[in-house]
Amino acid sequence: MWRMRRALRELWEDVRAQKLRTAFTLLGIAWGTVAVVVLLAFGTGLERHTIKRFHGLGDRIVILFGGETTKPFAGFGDGRSVRLREADAHLLLDQIPEIVLISPEYGSRSVPVRKGRSVTNPNITGVWPSYTYLRNVIPDVGGRFINDADLDQRRRVIVLGDRIRELLFENVEEDVVGRQVMVGNTPFTVIGVMRPKQQSSSYNSRDRDRVFIPASTHRAMFGQRFVNNIIYRTSGGAATQVAERKVFEVLGRKYRFDPTDNDAIGVWDTSEFEKMFSYLFLAFNLFFLIVGSFTLTVGGIGVANIMYIVVKERTKEIGIKRSVGATGRDILHQFFFESTVIVMIGAVTGFLLSIGIVRLMAYIPIREFVGVPVISSYVAAVTMGLLMFVAVLAGFFPAKRAAALDPVECLRQ
Repeated sequence: MWRMRRALRELWEDVRAQKLRTAFTLLGIAWGTVAVVVLLAFGTGLERHTIKRFHGLGDRIVILFGGETTKPFAGFGDGRSVRLREADAHLLLDQIPEIVLISPEYGSRSVPVRKGRSVTNPNITGVWPSYTYLRNVIPDVGGRFINDADLDQRRRVIVLGDRIRELLFENVEEDVVGRQVMVGNTPFTVIGVMRPKQQSSSYNSRDRDRVFIPASTHRAMFGQRFVNNIIYRTSGGAATQVAERKVFEVLGRKYRFDPTDNDAIGVWDTSEFEKMFSYLFLAFNLFFLIVGSFTLTVGGIGVANIMYIVVKERTKEIGIKRSVGATGRDILHQFFFESTVIVMIGAVTGFLLSIGIVRLMAYIPIREFVGVPVISSYVAAVTMGLLMFVAVLAGFFPAKRAAALDPVECLRQ
């Protein structure tokens, strides 16, 4: 304990002797810490925000579209169109155990949706009840989504996207569940309004600009033989790849195309896109880390310079300590401790500044576009690792030089 007190006292004396230089060195460490923390916090916040918006499309879903064959098969030529039907969703669910949720999706813009004088022309989407879980179309409080009874009885019920609700009903506080809207010339009862969600990806249109009705009602009303697409989710992991292979096998048998013909069915695996995003943000954060590290390294060079000056000014002191029994290791530990303390003081100052900057950035109206910076455990761990690396480099070499000094030459100076 007394050795630490003595080391701290000697450090304080060195700081007082080099006030301006030490202040600039601490500022360099603090600013380097701010650069690393804020840049990584910004990257982490942007990543979470992007993934959240991407999950607005759905979590780990696969979307199937009709395609066109490119390989001859079983006597049939190439260039044949493959159009998916609602029955295909039943077939895939029955024959592929890896699929846990599935829904066909019809779409039409052929008729407007009206309420009084308010008229809009949304994508009228016909789906199964499982669609709410697949696409995260969650009804707001007081409403519900389409259920099995609606599907079986072809009920004229409708779920409104939140923006469609605003267009049709002027009073934003009004409870619209139970009210009626006209789909073309047919009255539909509103059973729910989609809870607002962030969504960066879509096909056809954003969910807030859609209305949802039972698939059976849509088929009867518009007479569509083919679905726009089929959406399913697997149990996860490797099951997605297994299910995709089986999808081509099952539909290939029905529509007579080569199961290896990847163009016969269009497949959008959103988990692959999410994986691509994760790699993108890994590179993004690595770039931020490198930029911040350069700034922090400059601060570390400042600490090393300070310690080299201290070693030179305390050469005689080192000689006296060595002459009375201090070992080279004792000298090395002393100067290494002093440089580490300087780095720690700068780091703590930088962390406090970073927390303040991150909190201030939360009030800037940009969260809708880039999210909110987050000082996560990952950010803290990476920053601490960098600081430890800088502390070792900045302190070891001056300390090693001090420990290697010849006691006789020190006393002679």
